[in-house]
Parts: sequence; C-alpha cells; structure tokens
Amino acid sequence: MQIKAYIILFFVIVVYSGNILVGKAINELLPVTIAFCRFFIAFIILTPLGALQAYNNRHVYLKHKMALLVMTLSGVTLFSIFIYSALRFTSSSNVAILETVIPALTVILSVCFLKEYISKIQWLGVIISIFGAVWVVSEGKPGILFNSLPNIGDLLMVGAIFSWAVYSVFVKRYIHHFKLFGVVWFMTGTSVLLLLPALVIEWSVFGIPDIFGANKFIGLLYLGVFPSVIALLLYSRAVSVLGAGKASVMLNLLPVFTMVGAYFLLGEAVSFAQIIGSVIVIFGVSMTVKLKN
Repeated sequence: MQIKAYIILFFVIVVYSGNILVGKAINELLPVTIAFCRFFIAFIILTPLGALQAYNNRHVYLKHKMALLVMTLSGVTLFSIFIYSALRFTSSSNVAILETVIPALTVILSVCFLKEYISKIQWLGVIISIFGAVWVVSEGKPGILFNSLPNIGDLLMVGAIFSWAVYSVFVKRYIHHFKLFGVVWFMTGTSVLLLLPALVIEWSVFGIPDIFGANKFIGLLYLGVFPSVIALLLYSRAVSVLGAGKASVMLNLLPVFTMVGAYFLLGEAVSFAQIIGSVIVIFGVSMTVKLKN
C-alpha cells in the first residue's frame, strides 16, 4: 500500500511541476487571464463533487466566512497571480526552488500566530532554507543583494511564498471544519468571482487574448484539470496512507522535477547556483518539516 502511495506522490510532483512549466510556456497570456481560466475550468469540474457538500454545510461556511475569505484570497487568488506573474520575469527553476521555502515561512507564522513550539534544530532548518533561497535569487553571490535589487520575478515569488504561508496557517486552524470537495469547490468559485473584475480591467487595458490559439487552450485545460483537481485528490489519498509529514517532505522534490522539465522541455539553462541553492533549500525544509512531524 505504501509503495502505491509513493507512486501516487511521484505523479503528484510531476503534475505540480507541470503547473510551473505550463505557466511558463503560455506566459504570453497575462497572469489574471491564466488564473481565471484555470479556476473557471476547475470550478466546472468540481461542481458535481463539491456543490452539494458545500450546500449541506452552509451554516459552517457562514460561521467561518472571514476565514474562508482569507484562505481563498491567500491560497488561491493571490498565490496564483503571484506565481504566473513571476513566471513572466524569472525562470521556472527559480519559481520551483523558491516555492519550496513555503513550509519554512509557515513554521515562522505558526510560531507567531498559533503559538506553536519548534526546536532549535527546526529554527536552524528555517535559516538554512532562507539562505538557500537567497543563494538562488543572488545567483550564488548573496553579497550583491546589498547593492542591487533581485530579479522582479523573484521578488514576486516572495509575495507567493507569503500568501501560501498565510493560507497554510489558516488551513491548520480552520480546515477541519469543512469537507474537502465542498471547501475546494467553494474557494475555487469564490476566486473566479474575485478575479472577474481584475480580468475585465486586464482585457480592457491589454485587449482580449486569443486563449484558443496555438497550445494555449491545451495548457489552460491542463492547469484547470490536473493541478487543480486530479493532483488534489491523489495527494489527499497519499496523505491518508503515508501521513502529512512524509508526504510534505516528498513534495520538496518539486525543484528537481521542474529543473529537469525546464531544461528538456523549455530549453532553460540550469545554473550551478540553482542546483546548489535547491539542495540547500530542500535540506533545510526537510529538516524543519520532518522534525516537526
């Protein structure tokens, strides 16, 4: 059973790395357009699975409406806009490596807001993770950050990291009140509504894009089906077998899969600094998460 769960996790990591690679491949489309189309497709697919769950538990949704709004804004709407915006300016590898820092920041926010205790070794893991991220952003020369700003895409990833960390803290506090399909359906649908005004503004300023041209529509379908629905279901299945600790540590392999895909599929160069930085980040995060669990 555990071997099957690890195979499932392997597939999940491939799908999540595909989210970054496809986002990079179709970045001729603007970030709000990509995010809106992704979640609109996912919302349609999730409706038969989650709508009834959400309706039957509507009193719970009303009771925790502010927490739901924060989770939707941070974990769905803003996180996606930051990711797809970052991919316009920085490499897929950098996005994947920096995304892996999220558990370390989540630990810090959990200490501050949930009063969780972490050991000195875990703090060391957090520091190592952050150093690895700095190493990647500075291309192996941390000192240059004192004299110049990093790539704008890497700065946008800071917003993505912070958004998901906030989402993770709220998930720890509130997600047990909700059933999986219902809450994901509700947050996806709410995000579609939140993104709609931004989409109108984006299209008014830059024009209506051809989302059906070339491979763009296939890419949007992938984003709406695989990372948003299938990977979610499979990851939940793997967690039920392996536990959250082992599953989250496995997800730290995301930069490895993304760098390989970026090199072979997108023709991106992978630098020695990125390889070293990813190793540092993975080591630090694994130390923090594994010890914590």
